[in-house]
Amino acid sequence: MTQYGKKHVPIFLTALLSMVFACAKEKLPVIETGSIKPMPEKWIDRDTGHKVTRLSQRQGSNRSFYFHNNPFIPATDGKNDKMVFYGDVEGSRQLFCIDLNTMVTEQLTFNPSRFGGEIVARNRREVFYQAQDSVYATGIDDRNTRLVFVFPDNLRGQVTTLNADETLLAGVTADREKLSILRQFPSKGGYFERIFEAKISHSLLTINIETGELNIIHKDNAWLNHIQFSPTDPDLLMFCHEGPWHKLDRIWTISITNGVPQLMHKRTVNREIAGHEFWSRDGNTIWYDLQILRGETFYLAGVNVKTGERQRYAMKRDEWSIHFNISPDQSCFCGDGGDSSQVAGAKDGMWIYLFKPEGDSLRSERLVNMKHHDYELEPNVHFSPDGKWIIFRANFEGESQVYAVEIKTRSLKALPWSSSELLLPLLPMWMAQIRFRGRSIGWLLRC
Repeated sequence: MTQYGKKHVPIFLTALLSMVFACAKEKLPVIETGSIKPMPEKWIDRDTGHKVTRLSQRQGSNRSFYFHNNPFIPATDGKNDKMVFYGDVEGSRQLFCIDLNTMVTEQLTFNPSRFGGEIVARNRREVFYQAQDSVYATGIDDRNTRLVFVFPDNLRGQVTTLNADETLLAGVTADREKLSILRQFPSKGGYFERIFEAKISHSLLTINIETGELNIIHKDNAWLNHIQFSPTDPDLLMFCHEGPWHKLDRIWTISITNGVPQLMHKRTVNREIAGHEFWSRDGNTIWYDLQILRGETFYLAGVNVKTGERQRYAMKRDEWSIHFNISPDQSCFCGDGGDSSQVAGAKDGMWIYLFKPEGDSLRSERLVNMKHHDYELEPNVHFSPDGKWIIFRANFEGESQVYAVEIKTRSLKALPWSSSELLLPLLPMWMAQIRFRGRSIGWLLRC
């Protein structure tokens, strides 16, 4: 062994023993994610070395929120953040809340009607949702439910977002022709192009939560969708022109005060696409999936809504994700990957990813192997409020459940040296000499 190797053996052994004790303490199995049904409550992903926990411990199918809808309620005691999600109950879908510290789950709604909505009010500590023409709010802590608004018979709208000071709900309404197309062609493959080509009149609307006043702030003969208020500016609303991304300029903002829409990204060449837009935590930037050309080059791009400054990070084909999200401290991103049928045509893209910017590119780390997941259900990744976990939904156990993967790893990347690449040639020698209860210690490096 070289002098360099001898010098760093104590460091390696110290780190190795730390991993041994950590694994022994939790006694977590090392398993290929989704290879058995059911999976244990917690395990180490065999292919990544990251700890995965099933958050939804109740019976039935469960789903976390869409990627750009905040599901989290801050702790009242500084340590018990909560997350709202949907779960099936005897044929109906209800809202539940899980304490992310104690893992205690409580049912929030008991509404017999079919309803939807993923609007969490952090300060009001309520969740808003809509059943047919009626909008309700239910308290996270007391579970009291109140009627907020009823749409008039001549206006069928849907609310989808809440502004930063939690005074206004916003959403969209459309002419009845849209509903007729949806009923006749219920699958996305059937209605998507038809609604886009029909140029149906849509309107953006706001509802004052306290007074019930409804205002139409913008009308267009285009399919308006993905309505998202800024997380910091109560006057600024983002929306999209929905349809085939290569046929339109998708991402827009509008001030609800002056009603003037502003295009955030204009396509520059044929077959350029941009979409699945979401806000940065500070409300300064809109991030989105950018491809120039479609299915050929891939970027996570951003535009500053105040200055117009643009930035973009390149990624490899297999790293492209259906959805991306940003960490609470805005230092990194996550993605939910995709299978070969998606626009990227990835050969090995079925992973939950962590991304860190390096120059003008993203450096990826694989967190969960999703090879046993059916991407008909999009995972829709979220960072936990403390930034230590990435939460997603998956069906690799057979039906949809909610999971969290710990960003921290106990793999070689976490060992305390600055030039690990120089040490890798020495590992086979050390591993051959070190035994743990008569077994090779190779398995420990995946704990």
